[in-house]
Amino acid sequence: MKKDYIVRATAADGQVRAFAATSRNLVEEARKHHNTSPVATAALGRLLTAGAMMGSMMKNDSDMLTLMVRGDGPLGGITVTADSHANVKGYVGNPDVMLPPKNGKLDVGGAVGIGLLQVIKDMGLKEPYSGQTILVTSEIAEDLTYYFANSEQVPSSVGLGVLMEKDNTVRCAGGFIIQMMPFATEETISRIEENLKNVSSVTSILDQGKTPEELLEILLGNVGLEITDTIDTQFYCNCSKERVEQAVVSVGRKEIQEMINEGETIEVKCQFCNTAYHYTVEDLKRIIKRSK
Repeated sequence: MKKDYIVRATAADGQVRAFAATSRNLVEEARKHHNTSPVATAALGRLLTAGAMMGSMMKNDSDMLTLMVRGDGPLGGITVTADSHANVKGYVGNPDVMLPPKNGKLDVGGAVGIGLLQVIKDMGLKEPYSGQTILVTSEIAEDLTYYFANSEQVPSSVGLGVLMEKDNTVRCAGGFIIQMMPFATEETISRIEENLKNVSSVTSILDQGKTPEELLEILLGNVGLEITDTIDTQFYCNCSKERVEQAVVSVGRKEIQEMINEGETIEVKCQFCNTAYHYTVEDLKRIIKRSK
């Protein structure tokens, strides 16, 4: 199976920076963890792919990115986090949501609904950076394009796609982010705009077996594409029984004591990867002692 990775590149003598990713395995991994419906897989997969690329834009090992989509649709929101090594994880509010197709495609916009996109970057400063914009189409890619232009003042073009198999597994997934530097010339911008018109969908290109490098070649080949490096990306959750214990502690001493009195083992699931952790009465007694 081909591995998932992100290609980082520049073009037009540094006037443009670009990222392209293939993310089929990580999106399929997320689908398995959360048992998502096709439209939920597509929505989560798009945001995971964007999160992986945006995570790879960050500089330091400890930097963390969180993307939150909150809409009034039946999906109930999407949350994704990524680190600077393009390790990414995420979940949707309602993984079972089913909607009829729209124009022959999965209706991600309908599933998400009207709402907001929030981007939080924790770069070890006193306060994390937080930017928020409205969802313009709720299809994720256009919303991120709008976010970059309005919150970060970086003219960008974002393309994201997830294509499903008949058996509801992921056939292919990936995306690109192209960003103009402040000194980009009108000629470069218009040439790239023309190139973008030739890309009807990311998945149609990836489904032909094309690589992220070849996707960038289509988008930037005529403006001096220069690939700088590649980085592997994966669905990865760093949860553990100890970490999830913090969620148990946050319930409060009174509630934990009630669980102890009931004398039964409790199950707590990590939201990001759906892994179940079990805490016996002895575990709960230990937790209540430590939280004094």
